[in-house]
Amino acid sequence: MTTPYRRHLLPTLLTLLAVLGSLLAAQAPPAAAASGALLRDGTGLYPRALRLQHNGAANGRVLASVVTFRGSDGLGAIYESTDDGATFRQVGEVADPEASGGQGECCATLYELPRAVGAMPAGTLLWAASIGQDEPDRRMAIRVFRSNNQGRTWSYLSTVATAPNTKGLWEPEFSIDSSGRLVAHYSDETDPAHSQKLVAARSADGITWTGHHATIASKLASDRPGMPIVRKLPDGQYFMVYEICAAQGQYSCVVHYRTSWDGWNWGDPAHLGYRPETADGKYFTHTPNLAWAPEPGNPRGKLFLVGQVLNNADGTTATGSGATVWTNSNGGTGAWRSISAPVRVDSKVVDWCPNYSSALLPSADGSRVLEIATDYVGTVCKPFYATGRS
Repeated sequence: MTTPYRRHLLPTLLTLLAVLGSLLAAQAPPAAAASGALLRDGTGLYPRALRLQHNGAANGRVLASVVTFRGSDGLGAIYESTDDGATFRQVGEVADPEASGGQGECCATLYELPRAVGAMPAGTLLWAASIGQDEPDRRMAIRVFRSNNQGRTWSYLSTVATAPNTKGLWEPEFSIDSSGRLVAHYSDETDPAHSQKLVAARSADGITWTGHHATIASKLASDRPGMPIVRKLPDGQYFMVYEICAAQGQYSCVVHYRTSWDGWNWGDPAHLGYRPETADGKYFTHTPNLAWAPEPGNPRGKLFLVGQVLNNADGTTATGSGATVWTNSNGGTGAWRSISAPVRVDSKVVDWCPNYSSALLPSADGSRVLEIATDYVGTVCKPFYATGRS
């Protein structure tokens, strides 16, 4: 992640809201441009959504999370829908003491274990975030919490990584590799040889994390791979999307993808991957998110991809930017097809709020897709949701 949400130039969201509120008031739209219904009437950042599949009688419920704040305390707000995303209510919150008192919290993820990991049964929920970016001599950490009651209550589980210096660790993402171990992917600024790189670590029990290694690390030190999202496809292949921010230019923060057959080894880290495009050369830049769904008659199913900004082949902003989702029925290869995004974000602001890492959750049969996207309402960044045809 290299957008202003957590760069050094704009230290933290909390600081922005508290100290630079008047500046944002002058720059932000006077009212929300996003369509859809409000998930919460207050700050709600970095939305995530999943459908329970390993929780017995609770299967089919949709859970969503956003990062929010109570005073200077960072929180993960957990929401539930029992009508497939038509309505939501808050059912829990993650209150990490290391994110209290203005210490900072960013870019959380939400995950349901599809199988047992150590003593954790299938259906255990995991939540993780980047913690500590506001501390004066910060040592940021990726901290993990668990829930065994569909998100009602949470307890600290482990720390994936702690920064050895004042640089950042951002945007955790979970998957299960082919050996059954839990993998945490994240963006790492702490290596002096790289402005940022993508790193993976794994655990056999969710408590002890080992094997920290780069998955994407450019030979150009100024490149910033970030914001990894991983999905496992029906054929056993793992598909990862991410942005690569670099020097200003047409392809700054362009979305890329790579694949792996075991979810752990992704090939030469210096190989930056491939750029997904439509048949006419459109491409996404900034904050990608990814989902998979079944598709009738297609054993490979269908991938859904969204990015913050949609660009034409010549680099200009495309018509439909902020209102477009892509699909691909060929395992991510070849041309992607455009569909209307369920939530339309008309804002032209490119920062940590409008259409920033929007969550996508297809219906169980893949015919519809739920989106949760953020946009400004005055100076407050709020989450909106809606479901549309896929």
